[in-house]
Amino acid sequence: MKFAIQVNEGPYQHQASDTAYQFTKAALEKGHEVFRVFFYHDGVNNGTRLTTPPQDDRHITNRWIDLAEKYKLDLVVCVAAAQRRGIVDDDEMKRQGKDATNIAPQFRISGLGQLIEAGIQSDRLMVFGD
Repeated sequence: MKFAIQVNEGPYQHQASDTAYQFTKAALEKGHEVFRVFFYHDGVNNGTRLTTPPQDDRHITNRWIDLAEKYKLDLVVCVAAAQRRGIVDDDEMKRQGKDATNIAPQFRISGLGQLIEAGIQSDRLMVFGD
């Protein structure tokens, strides 16, 4: 089965990101395909490279990065939600006149069209969080 994953909650405010990660990892390990993981609303906060949890806590952003590297996942952060929450890549930095970027490796910023495409191309769209 081919899945699209939508994550609507940040990495530490809600269980949704952990659950989405565990579901995605389990699906991939069972041989299913994940077309794309789309981070929306507060879920875009999963894509910041500045997250630094305590050593004895899980590092959710790094978990997503490792999974993306292992399985060649497409991790997409919604551009409008990212702008509202200060998640910036090179293009947005230049366009918005910012002096730095903070998007984590393996994540990219794009529009809602990527979510629509993922829903069309997949057998199931799994939504985690409100």
